Amino acid sequence: MKNQSCIRQLADQNQIKECRSNILSNEIAFQELSTLLALAGNTVRLKILYLLDAENELCPCDLSDILGMSVPAISQHLRKMKDGNVIESRRDGQTIFYSLKVKQLELLQSLFKIVNTNTLNNAQI
Repeated sequence: MKNQSCIRQLADQNQIKECRSNILSNEIAFQELSTLLALAGNTVRLKILYLLDAENELCPCDLSDILGMSVPAISQHLRKMKDGNVIESRRDGQTIFYSLKVKQLELLQSLFKIVNTNTLNNAQI
Protein backbone atom coordinates (compact mmCIF):
# COMPACT_ATOMS: atom_id res chain seq x y z
CA MET A 1 0.00 0.00 0.00
CA LYS A 2 1.15 3.49 -0.73
CA ASN A 3 1.77 5.87 2.11
CA GLN A 4 -1.56 7.58 2.69
CA SER A 5 -1.19 11.00 4.16
CA CYS A 6 -3.23 14.15 4.15
CA ILE A 7 -1.83 16.96 2.07
CA ARG A 8 -4.05 19.96 2.32
CA GLN A 9 -3.46 23.04 0.26
CA LEU A 10 -5.63 25.39 2.28
CA ALA A 11 -7.35 24.89 5.62
CA ASP A 12 -10.77 26.40 6.25
CA GLN A 13 -9.97 28.04 9.58
CA ASN A 14 -13.61 29.06 10.17
CA GLN A 15 -14.76 25.47 9.72
CA ILE A 16 -12.08 24.19 12.09
CA LYS A 17 -12.94 26.85 14.69
CA GLU A 18 -16.69 26.13 14.45
CA CYS A 19 -16.19 22.35 14.68
CA ARG A 20 -13.90 22.71 17.71
CA SER A 21 -16.41 24.99 19.39
CA ASN A 22 -19.25 22.56 18.66
CA ILE A 23 -17.31 19.62 20.10
CA LEU A 24 -16.31 21.57 23.22
CA SER A 25 -19.82 22.89 23.85
CA ASN A 26 -21.24 19.36 23.64
CA GLU A 27 -18.59 17.61 25.73
CA ILE A 28 -21.00 16.56 28.49
CA ALA A 29 -23.49 15.16 25.96
CA PHE A 30 -20.68 13.17 24.29
CA GLN A 31 -19.62 11.74 27.65
CA GLU A 32 -23.19 10.77 28.57
CA LEU A 33 -23.83 9.20 25.17
CA SER A 34 -20.54 7.33 25.31
CA THR A 35 -21.43 5.90 28.74
CA LEU A 36 -24.88 4.87 27.54
CA LEU A 37 -23.55 3.20 24.40
CA ALA A 38 -20.81 1.41 26.35
CA LEU A 39 -23.40 0.02 28.76
CA ALA A 40 -25.80 -0.90 25.96
CA GLY A 41 -22.93 -2.58 24.10
CA ASN A 42 -23.37 -5.66 26.29
CA THR A 43 -26.09 -7.97 24.95
CA VAL A 44 -27.61 -8.73 28.35
CA ARG A 45 -27.72 -5.07 29.35
CA LEU A 46 -29.21 -4.12 25.98
CA LYS A 47 -31.94 -6.72 26.52
CA ILE A 48 -32.59 -5.36 30.02
CA LEU A 49 -32.84 -1.81 28.65
CA TYR A 50 -35.20 -3.03 25.94
CA LEU A 51 -37.40 -4.77 28.51
CA LEU A 52 -37.43 -1.73 30.79
CA ASP A 53 -38.51 0.40 27.85
CA ALA A 54 -41.25 -2.04 26.88
CA GLU A 55 -42.56 -2.67 30.41
CA ASN A 56 -41.75 0.68 32.08
CA GLU A 57 -40.35 -1.03 35.17
CA LEU A 58 -39.31 -4.50 36.30
CA CYS A 59 -37.72 -6.05 39.36
CA PRO A 60 -34.58 -8.24 39.23
CA CYS A 61 -36.71 -11.37 39.73
CA ASP A 62 -38.82 -10.53 36.66
CA LEU A 63 -35.69 -9.95 34.59
CA SER A 64 -34.17 -13.17 35.92
CA ASP A 65 -37.22 -15.18 34.86
CA ILE A 66 -37.45 -13.51 31.44
CA LEU A 67 -33.75 -13.80 30.58
CA GLY A 68 -33.13 -17.16 32.27
CA MET A 69 -30.30 -15.80 34.42
CA SER A 70 -29.64 -15.73 38.13
CA VAL A 71 -30.84 -12.77 40.18
CA PRO A 72 -27.24 -11.95 41.27
CA ALA A 73 -26.12 -11.82 37.63
CA ILE A 74 -29.03 -9.53 36.74
CA SER A 75 -28.29 -7.38 39.79
CA GLN A 76 -24.69 -6.86 38.65
CA HIS A 77 -25.89 -5.57 35.30
CA LEU A 78 -28.48 -3.33 36.96
CA ARG A 79 -25.83 -1.91 39.30
CA LYS A 80 -23.58 -0.99 36.36
CA MET A 81 -26.44 0.74 34.59
CA LYS A 82 -27.52 2.56 37.74
CA ASP A 83 -23.94 3.70 38.36
CA GLY A 84 -23.86 4.83 34.72
CA ASN A 85 -26.92 6.99 35.34
CA VAL A 86 -29.03 5.11 32.78
CA ILE A 87 -31.65 3.58 35.08
CA GLU A 88 -33.25 4.44 38.38
CA SER A 89 -34.94 2.43 41.09
CA ARG A 90 -37.82 2.67 43.48
CA ARG A 91 -38.59 0.49 46.45
CA ASP A 92 -41.99 -1.01 47.14
CA GLY A 93 -41.73 -2.92 50.41
CA GLN A 94 -39.06 -5.59 49.89
CA THR A 95 -39.05 -5.25 46.11
CA ILE A 96 -36.91 -2.86 44.09
CA PHE A 97 -38.25 -1.87 40.69
CA TYR A 98 -35.98 -0.50 37.98
CA SER A 99 -36.90 1.85 35.15
CA LEU A 100 -35.13 3.88 32.50
CA LYS A 101 -34.26 7.46 33.31
CA VAL A 102 -36.43 9.81 31.27
CA LYS A 103 -33.31 11.44 29.84
CA GLN A 104 -32.29 8.14 28.19
CA LEU A 105 -35.69 7.21 26.76
CA GLU A 106 -35.57 9.13 23.49
CA LEU A 107 -32.18 7.83 22.43
CA LEU A 108 -32.89 4.25 23.48
CA GLN A 109 -36.30 4.21 21.83
CA SER A 110 -34.72 5.20 18.53
CA LEU A 111 -32.34 2.23 18.90
CA PHE A 112 -35.15 -0.13 19.82
CA LYS A 113 -37.06 0.83 16.67
CA ILE A 114 -34.33 -1.11 14.85
CA VAL A 115 -34.98 -4.17 17.03
CA ASN A 116 -38.74 -3.88 16.59
CA THR A 117 -38.40 -3.44 12.82
CA ASN A 118 -36.23 -6.55 12.60
CA THR A 119 -38.76 -8.48 14.68
CA LEU A 120 -41.56 -7.50 12.33
CA ASN A 121 -39.48 -8.34 9.24
CA ASN A 122 -38.51 -11.75 10.65
CA ALA A 123 -42.14 -12.52 11.51
CA GLN A 124 -43.16 -11.87 7.90
CA ILE A 125 -40.61 -14.30 6.47
